Amino acid sequence: MRVILLSSRARAGTGEVLAQVRATIARHATVVGEFDVNDTLPPDLKADRAVVIGGDGSIMAALRIFMAHATPVVGVNTGRLGFLAEFDTASLETHATAIFGANPVIRQRMVLAVTVRAADGTTRYEGLAVNDCVVTAGAPFRMIELALRLDGENGPEFLGDGIIIATPVGSTAYNASAGGPIVHPDVEAIIVTPNAAHSLAFRPVVVPASLAVQAHVVRANEGTTLVLDGHINVSLRVGDTVVAKRHHDMARIVARPDSSYWETLVDKMRWAESPNYRAPGS
Repeated sequence: MRVILLSSRARAGTGEVLAQVRATIARHATVVGEFDVNDTLPPDLKADRAVVIGGDGSIMAALRIFMAHATPVVGVNTGRLGFLAEFDTASLETHATAIFGANPVIRQRMVLAVTVRAADGTTRYEGLAVNDCVVTAGAPFRMIELALRLDGENGPEFLGDGIIIATPVGSTAYNASAGGPIVHPDVEAIIVTPNAAHSLAFRPVVVPASLAVQAHVVRANEGTTLVLDGHINVSLRVGDTVVAKRHHDMARIVARPDSSYWETLVDKMRWAESPNYRAPGS
């Protein structure tokens, strides 16, 4: 079993976790390469698993890298939330035989292929989004104007702070903060959520994954930007069109055999957490 080990060396506390993870892997597999998540990996490097130590940003970066190779990614959380990270050092050790065995539990997750087309039709940018692609107003923070098209059909044209186009995996991220719906990651769909639309009638919508969602920039600020997974920034200008559609490959995440999505939603997102009731008479 060949393993690539990635970590965010700049993150505090990574060194101690890295030593524990190395020791666990050594009992079950061979590390064929060790890199920082920001390194450029050799194109000919092949592995059976990629173990990533970090937060959701590091794990999403690894998923984008290894998706084309169909390499399952094992996330070990050292971030604040770690919604995508299935393991900590203790659970990695507990389930190491299964993780590095022939038949681990693997979740396949839909990813967005995102393209920016200029007004003349040329392609300015192509990339991948595991969670979401967001068109955001940017400085000087005046409202921008976007025109939506869904699979070639005209949609609404609106003013606001932008638009969030999310995968089901990303439905619990920025989408949820903006009032969008939580969608189970096994559902193949795209979530379109306006960000502070100047309208009382523009509600989030869930569309089939087969549709292409387009956001055409009608009015922009100097700082209007396309943001992928909160980390990749692409400047936008009037006339640009952002196209988001389902990528033909799937990201692969190694899952804990003793946990479920619903448990993660309750534990990490505090789903349906009760209010803090006062005791009678207090």
